[in-house]
Amino acid sequence: MNVPASIILSRPDNLGDAVVTLPMAGWIKHHVPGTRITALVKRYTLPVWKACTHIDDVITLEELQETGDAGAAVRLNATGADAIVHVFPHREVARWAKAAAIPRRIGTSHRWWHWLTCNERVDFSRKRSGLHEAQLNTKLLAPFGIPVPIMPQALVPYIGLRIPEPSGKVRSRLRPGRKNYILHPLKASGVEWGLDNFARLIRLMDPALHHCILTGTQREAELYRQALPVDLPYVTDTGGQLNLAELMELIGASDGLVAASTGPLHIAAAMRKRTVGLFSTRRPIHPGRWAPIGEEAIALTHTETDGPVGKGDDPIRSINPQRVFDHLTAR
Repeated sequence: MNVPASIILSRPDNLGDAVVTLPMAGWIKHHVPGTRITALVKRYTLPVWKACTHIDDVITLEELQETGDAGAAVRLNATGADAIVHVFPHREVARWAKAAAIPRRIGTSHRWWHWLTCNERVDFSRKRSGLHEAQLNTKLLAPFGIPVPIMPQALVPYIGLRIPEPSGKVRSRLRPGRKNYILHPLKASGVEWGLDNFARLIRLMDPALHHCILTGTQREAELYRQALPVDLPYVTDTGGQLNLAELMELIGASDGLVAASTGPLHIAAAMRKRTVGLFSTRRPIHPGRWAPIGEEAIALTHTETDGPVGKGDDPIRSINPQRVFDHLTAR
């Protein structure tokens, strides 16, 4: 293997993508312990990266942009990194890394600007691949001689996401003596399960045994409050009330989570919580590519036992809430 002593993993991308990239750092350190890893990320995902045991330092895209091109190059050079891996291609970052004279600059060959800025390029297509996103990330480690794991589950031991201690604010949202289940009904993009299905799932819960916690942004909460039974005594609505660090605390203190393909889904799986992901079978958003990976995680798609699919609907809409409930509460 030819693994440098210090590597920057550049993934200035969305929350779910960030979580799925965490095992890449652990996979590197599994093969070469002692490698120093710096993450270059979007500012809003900072709590996730800082909670990963395999990340030694974090730089945000925004802090580099605020310093201007020259300042960004100086900042990257000051890390002393021997290599940068562009896990998520970003034209500015690639340009800064070259200006910083980082010796090994690795990226996909499928971005034209990498031919101008990277001196090591890996040829593969995410869109046409049957591999999981976490496996695809490790393909970019080929120049170091690090192999791609045969199965995505092989990466579970290398996620390294710490479970934070909940604050008093977060503890106040929990119900002692109940199973605290988080439902994250909406997502920023892609296909959703549907608020009607989440409403049915909530009504399947036993108030004597279960406590349902709703999460989402303020905008999402304004939407789901119109369709979900938020006034039931065993439902707590936290929409718009928690920042990412607090959401991570809540997930860490909960017993399980249900969501479509979102960042909170991947966080729950990484924290070894009972995680039920709801997926379309369409490529490239199918579970083969984006299923949550974790010891207690499962990805559900529509099956014949769920019943017929509505005309014009994506099959995800017809996943039976009873089946979701059974997986969430099974012990």
